[in-house]
Amino acid sequence: MDMRTRIASALKDAMKSKEAERLSTLRLINAAIKDMEIARRGEEAEDGVGDAEILQILGRMVKQRNESARAYEEGNRLDLAERERAEIAVIEEFLPRQLSEKEVEDAIARAIAETGAGSIRDMGKVMAALKAKFTGQMDFGAVGPMVKDRLA
Repeated sequence: MDMRTRIASALKDAMKSKEAERLSTLRLINAAIKDMEIARRGEEAEDGVGDAEILQILGRMVKQRNESARAYEEGNRLDLAERERAEIAVIEEFLPRQLSEKEVEDAIARAIAETGAGSIRDMGKVMAALKAKFTGQMDFGAVGPMVKDRLA
């Protein structure tokens, strides 16, 4: 089942069971997907937003909500931080399992070996290989410095 179908099914279930917070978050996900579709209308090559793009959208949404939750906690607004964390839980239901630190290190080592990367100039190749295989499973903002350290 593709991501859109899973999200639509969850949205219907949330409506039927009258889960207001869950429904709100699922509608935000749908809106983000529609925004990307609208932004791509001018491009003829794409037929729509695929699962890989949806995973990127969901990853961005989780990252935004984590930042917001931290800001709310620093501002002593624990109620708003808790709401952000609840949204994160709903969004993460649609993301694949996140790789452990050991698995990330192994994936980096394999990507370096597969691409034949030997210097920092090959970092783009390694990151592209990782993104192709592990979209939604690792935080590429944190992985970038790890790859850089390995290639330096």
